[in-house]
Amino acid sequence: MSDASYAPRLGVCPACDAAPLAQRLADRAEALAPNRLILSLPDAHCALCITQIEGALMAHPGVRAARVNLTLRRVTVNAPGLTAADLVPVLARAGHQAHELDPDALAQSAGDRAGRDLLMRIGVSGFAMMNIMILSVAVWSGAEAATRDLFHWISGAIALPTVVFAGQPFFASAWRSLKAGRLGMDVPISLALILASAISVFETAQSGHHAYFDAAVMLCFFLLVGRYLDHRTRAIARSAAAELTALEVPRATLISGVVERTVPVADLRPGDLIRVRPGGRIPADGTVLEGQSEIDRALLTGETLPVAAAPGMTLSAGEVNLTGPLVLRVTAAGQDSSLARLTALVEAAENARGRYTSLAERAARGYSPAVHVLAFGSFLGWLWATGDVRLAVNIAAAVLIITCPCALGLAVPAVATSASGRLFRRGLLIKDGTALERLAEVDTVVFDKTGTLTMGQPRLLDPDSIPADLRPLAHALAQGSAHPLSRALAQALEGTPPAVLEALTEHPGRGVSARWQGRDLRLGRAEWLGVADDQDAATLSSWLSVDGQPPLRLDFTDSLRPGAADCVARLLADGRRVILLSGDRAAPVAALAASLGITEWHAGIDPVGKADAVAAQADAGAKVLMVGDGLNDTAALARAHVSLSPASALDAARVASDMVLTGHDLAPVAEALVIARLATRRIRENFAISFGYNVVAVPFAILGMATPLLAALAMSVSSITVTLNALRLSGKAR
Repeated sequence: MSDASYAPRLGVCPACDAAPLAQRLADRAEALAPNRLILSLPDAHCALCITQIEGALMAHPGVRAARVNLTLRRVTVNAPGLTAADLVPVLARAGHQAHELDPDALAQSAGDRAGRDLLMRIGVSGFAMMNIMILSVAVWSGAEAATRDLFHWISGAIALPTVVFAGQPFFASAWRSLKAGRLGMDVPISLALILASAISVFETAQSGHHAYFDAAVMLCFFLLVGRYLDHRTRAIARSAAAELTALEVPRATLISGVVERTVPVADLRPGDLIRVRPGGRIPADGTVLEGQSEIDRALLTGETLPVAAAPGMTLSAGEVNLTGPLVLRVTAAGQDSSLARLTALVEAAENARGRYTSLAERAARGYSPAVHVLAFGSFLGWLWATGDVRLAVNIAAAVLIITCPCALGLAVPAVATSASGRLFRRGLLIKDGTALERLAEVDTVVFDKTGTLTMGQPRLLDPDSIPADLRPLAHALAQGSAHPLSRALAQALEGTPPAVLEALTEHPGRGVSARWQGRDLRLGRAEWLGVADDQDAATLSSWLSVDGQPPLRLDFTDSLRPGAADCVARLLADGRRVILLSGDRAAPVAALAASLGITEWHAGIDPVGKADAVAAQADAGAKVLMVGDGLNDTAALARAHVSLSPASALDAARVASDMVLTGHDLAPVAEALVIARLATRRIRENFAISFGYNVVAVPFAILGMATPLLAALAMSVSSITVTLNALRLSGKAR
């Protein structure tokens, strides 16, 4: 949901812990026909949601198949001849919000190929390492002459293809670094693998006592494990800009004289007339020419309630038409629309944040050159001292292997994986590999209001304020409207049997009317009922009018998200600044800020204003954590030093964020800051262990006291040590 959207979410099931089961259900193997629609489901949470959504769609005439992907919060529908405008209202009646996505814009997200590739290489190298170790036992047990040579050749036949195949990620990266004139971390890694393999072949050909095929494959295995851990903790989702592009409506209904036809949005031009049906999103910026309706602007502006739309009103691409058909004259489409401009803003912010330099990258800057200097110096020194090329190469290889940055490569991923696992158990998923490091630097936390600090669901403040004789009438009227406040009223009166009404009619932008026993009934906006409403009130209101009685004001409020008060209190107690930014009216924002003890707040801010506010804090030297859930928060999320979204957030907001809350509780946000600082401490300790190991071990290798095999074993010990140190994060945060 967006900053202040009260779009229909009353059908959301609170049982959100069924995601693994739900995903298995969603991943059934039945294929859909090529002619398909993809709808975004921002409020889908659990297995019951899948059942409701698929059931509602399958019950609609013309729908052949519907499959929900809970992880991506999307449903793919095979419904030839139907459009998103036909299906969105079906899901709205089932209590789920839906928006059309462009399949072409999502085509690039076809799975984690890089992760599967690394896992395959880990499996190959691990299997080869175990087999070579078994063969090495015979050599270590005293095999001599031809028997020893045979085992070495068999080991080589296993090891060499394995190193060539499994080491490709390191070789390719090293080659790119060398072509760019740099000495990256993968250059010494590649040299160590090549030298260990080459020396082993040379020693075997010379009937030497020692070959180091097991060392080469062991190196490859440990390094691939580190690479995979690093991969898993890096961003694995598409960019938010791509998600925003997919949110753009791919088609529009163009009016040409008396003929209407569906055209790609890219074909729209300023001056064109388009029709937008109820439940559809506005495909381009435009001015209303005909019709009246209510517009959900929350995705772009964060306004709490839908606003009335009438001729002459300007609408923006991405807003949702709720109740009545509209005809618009296009003023801007495609790359000139407001949604496209927001996409460009997010893209620029993501690129800027992508320049963050991690601790591992900073540590590696001086490490690689030093390793090469030590290895080459050892080779020259021993060659000068002994004149034995074979001995000099062996010692240089031992130096390269013993200084191979395996522990350094594991230092960050091992900690990140341990911390990520701990936070996941607390309900917080980390998507970006550098998010923990950036989170540890945070001194300012910026919150969105509706959908973030609050649940984004209106609730009748005092059900008892409705007299008993009016409750059946109010319930019946509320059931006849799709307005969020009407839905909240109907939910509050669920135990009351609704009255039987006549001439029940919804009036777009105003409310709903009916007749009962000859009396006129109305439920809706204050101005429609001819009463004055306090626009500065901290609560939301609707009015009930029964012919012959004074209109009754019904006040609604938003529920505070669980853990929000504790989270804000803990942040303030830890000395961090807390700021509230919202597109909502000033009165409810001020009331919420006062209830939580937040002294810095701003209301009525649009998406660009939010991003600018976050950027202003950064320019002043603050390290900002942005917590938001809507499309209007996406640019601010991308521009912040680190960002977080609830699981109920819009797809684009979750993709733009570094972290996602998997549950409803906001308390893990404050805990994450503590764990992040502890994780950074562990990373620095791992760097100290890695460099300390090198300080002790390198002299032994340089002095010729360590063979390449012993160097590989020492390297493995250092890797295990940093991993064990990382596992200390499983204890209590201090």
